Amino acid sequence: MRVRRHVTCIALAAVGIGVASASRSGVHAQPQREVLAWAPMPTEPSKWVAPNRPHWQLPELVAKHKGQQNWSETVVNDATLRAEYLSSAPGTKTARRFHPDTRAWWIVQDGEIRFTIEGQEPFVARKGFLVQVPYRNVYSMETVGDKPSLRLEVNIGGATTMYPIDEKPAPLPGFDFIKVRIGGKGSYDARNKPYVDFNAVVAGIDPTRRFIADDRAVANIIRGRPQQPGPNDKGHFHLESAEFWFILEGQIRYRIGSLPVFIANQGDIVYVPTQTWHLASHAGTDMSTRLAMNGYQDLLHNWEPTEDQTRR
Repeated sequence: MRVRRHVTCIALAAVGIGVASASRSGVHAQPQREVLAWAPMPTEPSKWVAPNRPHWQLPELVAKHKGQQNWSETVVNDATLRAEYLSSAPGTKTARRFHPDTRAWWIVQDGEIRFTIEGQEPFVARKGFLVQVPYRNVYSMETVGDKPSLRLEVNIGGATTMYPIDEKPAPLPGFDFIKVRIGGKGSYDARNKPYVDFNAVVAGIDPTRRFIADDRAVANIIRGRPQQPGPNDKGHFHLESAEFWFILEGQIRYRIGSLPVFIANQGDIVYVPTQTWHLASHAGTDMSTRLAMNGYQDLLHNWEPTEDQTRR
């Protein structure tokens, strides 16, 4: 997710380099010494399966739905995560709902949304707010103000939605809703807060860098100054999870596989499949930020060996 650290992980090879123990149950793995290894790379490059694509440009999405106040567009959908851009007209309110076993989160791109989350005081989120709700916590959203709201909604791939008994479920083709008894629910903690105001991050007031720290998902705020990566730097790839980014601020440069290098702007979505080389770097002339999202808190990064390592 960062430009480059020369950490090489490609099944471990016998190279005589020790590895410090790392606990995957913690939020971060313990520091490790580098090792060389062999990683399976497909003979045929990984492909983008619709609706996933390398680059969703926000202006194109807005133009596609011109004249509509209520619209939705699925921009990511794979075995790990699902993300949908949603526009809602003023006064639109969702039914009270919850997710049985997964955490949901949102990035507010435009307008104002009042979030009502079980156990929390209602609050209004504006552009730059990152909001989340743990599993089995009832929530609803209402677009307030005089213009439509626009948000990116993210959840675990294949996540389902349930409704409190006093709420009428939205019709779901092929399913009947039945009454059940349930118990227990997720909670917030020091790492997973109800919301982060990215504007406070920019101002230096909020030091948050990991917004989502979940067993099944992670979302990292990666902010920095313009960079100029080397012309031959391919970055890294992941074996177990695809990765996608929401551009929170400025411009991010992407080098993905054999695709031409491209620039993503604020509000855009960029997606890379598993087993695909990719390099994200801060572009433009000012600070830029991306929210990097994938399925693992300690996702393995596979880098090319350095020249010195190759000679060993």
